[in-house]
Amino acid sequence: MNNELKRIQQGKHHDPFQVLGLQKDKKGCHLVRVFLPYAEKVELIGIGDMQRIPDSDIFELSLPKKTQLDTYFKSHGRVRWQQKGTDTVHETISPYSFFAPQIGELDLHLFAEGKHHHAYHFMGAHLKNIEGIKGCLFSLWAPNLQRVSVVGDFNQWDGRCHPMRSRGDSGVWELFIPDLQANQCYKYELLTQQGDLLLKTDPYARSMALRPDTVSYISDNHQYDWQDKQWLQQRAEFDWQHQPISIYELHAGSWQRHDDNHHSTGFLNWRELAKSLIPYVTELGYTHIELMPITEHPLDMSWGYQVTGFFAPTARFGSPDDFRYFIDQCHQQGLGVFIDWVPAHFPKDAFALARFNGDALYEHADPRQGEHQDWGTLIFNYARNEVRNFLITNAVYWLDEFHIDGLRVDAVASMLYLDYSRNDGQWLPNAYGGRENLDAINFLREMNTTVHGLYAGILTMAEESTAWPMVSRPVELGGLGFSMKWNMGWMNDNLSYIENDPIYRQYHHDQLTFSQIYSYSENFILPLSHDEVVHGKNSLLNKMPGDDWQKFANLRLFYAWQYAHPGKKLLFMGGEIAQWQEWSETKSLDWHLLEIDTHQGIKQVITDLNKIYKNECALHQLDFSHQGFEWIDCHDSSQSVLSFIRWNKDRSEHIICILNFTPLVRENYRLGVPTGKNYQEILNTDSHYYAGSNCGNGHNIMTEKIAWSGFKHSIHIILPPLGALFLKVL
Repeated sequence: MNNELKRIQQGKHHDPFQVLGLQKDKKGCHLVRVFLPYAEKVELIGIGDMQRIPDSDIFELSLPKKTQLDTYFKSHGRVRWQQKGTDTVHETISPYSFFAPQIGELDLHLFAEGKHHHAYHFMGAHLKNIEGIKGCLFSLWAPNLQRVSVVGDFNQWDGRCHPMRSRGDSGVWELFIPDLQANQCYKYELLTQQGDLLLKTDPYARSMALRPDTVSYISDNHQYDWQDKQWLQQRAEFDWQHQPISIYELHAGSWQRHDDNHHSTGFLNWRELAKSLIPYVTELGYTHIELMPITEHPLDMSWGYQVTGFFAPTARFGSPDDFRYFIDQCHQQGLGVFIDWVPAHFPKDAFALARFNGDALYEHADPRQGEHQDWGTLIFNYARNEVRNFLITNAVYWLDEFHIDGLRVDAVASMLYLDYSRNDGQWLPNAYGGRENLDAINFLREMNTTVHGLYAGILTMAEESTAWPMVSRPVELGGLGFSMKWNMGWMNDNLSYIENDPIYRQYHHDQLTFSQIYSYSENFILPLSHDEVVHGKNSLLNKMPGDDWQKFANLRLFYAWQYAHPGKKLLFMGGEIAQWQEWSETKSLDWHLLEIDTHQGIKQVITDLNKIYKNECALHQLDFSHQGFEWIDCHDSSQSVLSFIRWNKDRSEHIICILNFTPLVRENYRLGVPTGKNYQEILNTDSHYYAGSNCGNGHNIMTEKIAWSGFKHSIHIILPPLGALFLKVL
């Protein structure tokens, strides 16, 4: 054997097309070569037996006649081979008979530039019909390797059988393998420059096995028959800044589970969730759901935030089409779907992205740049074009292939700061000596510009816990380009306040009012998320002080405060039924609690708050403008009472909100109002409908021409204990 043949036999050739398939010998005659390490003998169908090259598993046959060459092309070089030591006969077409490269030069160029927004169309595994032959085209970005092969059950996981073609400086490898079908498993075997063998899942795999298995699956090509055209048309015209958005955040694996032994995982699949979850959430009145990460991940305890399959919906809940069905059903029922998207980090699992080619590829090599010490995860190298392209095309993939309505981007603060959760000496400054991660900033701006440009009406939301400026402002104005930002300050201040015993709340009144200093600097969402009800922080109900009556009253009051305050709304599942226990990813919510009046009352107050929020334009039209908010009295700290007005755009409508954060009934509480008309209660969180004490003001609240708090008119009302009132003109 010459050196080229030896490299094929040893599994070290970077371009097997130079050796296998149709070749020419030294005399210029055509010959055919195949490499079949498990073959006893091989026949080139219609032409004759092939001869084994001594001391190898390479078979070849000369084609001296034009008729033989024509037969070869007509049959595409199909061979029949007998397996060693058996009578088993196989037929196959050599991948190396497809000599022409399959990925276009423009695709490779755009990918190398980091500008191919639909790279998932050719990266990964795709069923194709090439020259009349069905099979699967594989492509992988993995530079600086000796060899890359596709391995699976179809070749006994032997990396010598299907080495891929290197596409040169692009770092991309490709191979079309005939006769492969949907749902066959595969991985990539990589031979490093140092001679180490690595076995990796496909970064672009659109389907993966259920943990603990880690194989990738070839996805079916058939197109899902979407029925949500009307929703998408409405979404494109969605004036989201001036419309109500209330989000029900959930973990699909623990909202509800099977409680018998007939299900191997206990999880409801997407189709089962569609039957139970969608009616429940629409009954509550939410406009959207937000799913914690639904991409493939190996550890349930990570809740999906340590992603190993960025393009694969997790097998825990069914197939990719099952997920499409769920989203389709949500849209048909008028419910939007956001997903948690995790471009900030990835885990160190050896089968996935970590040290993908034996060295730092997707991550930074220096741990001072490339590792999150808190989470034990790796940080993407946002400066690398192909890595940035991987993430941006991933965002596009979910919006395009699954009709997702928006992305909640996790851990944005950890991306923006080079010294995030690091001490001196543990981080490297940027080119200007600063702590800002310039590459991550550019990536976030590019991602937001791309997805907003491609999909009208979709939203991007940043979980950003610092005071980074202009997170939700346009890129062209110097912002990061997000639609909205989670208001972590509001969440922290107000949870801290409400946990105080009411007797001490007068000393912390500024925690309620402080948010008005910055509320309109960003487009804010007010989150009460999963992070607030785990790891010893207590459930929302158990954060509330006092006896059981006070706990429930406080929680109803707190929810009313969230809906009265400017900003879009988010609540994590279980908060609406007032769970006593912290959330656990291992079990269902405590649905039995709804048999108890006080818990049912919490569910009802959430339902009514969503209804009022959607029906009353004053509570949502100016969520992001100071013109929609006016204090009546923010100084009544001694009684722990807040009162303010929410206005609509043209100030033709308003809602008065009064909140009493003490358990005392306040008789004859005088309140200035902006009109001489009479008012009515449209919400009283102390109502008996919510299992409260039913202290209130009835239907008609008379206005008096008595100046108060700068207003020409006023009313005197009863403030219920630990209660909130929403008043509207009769």
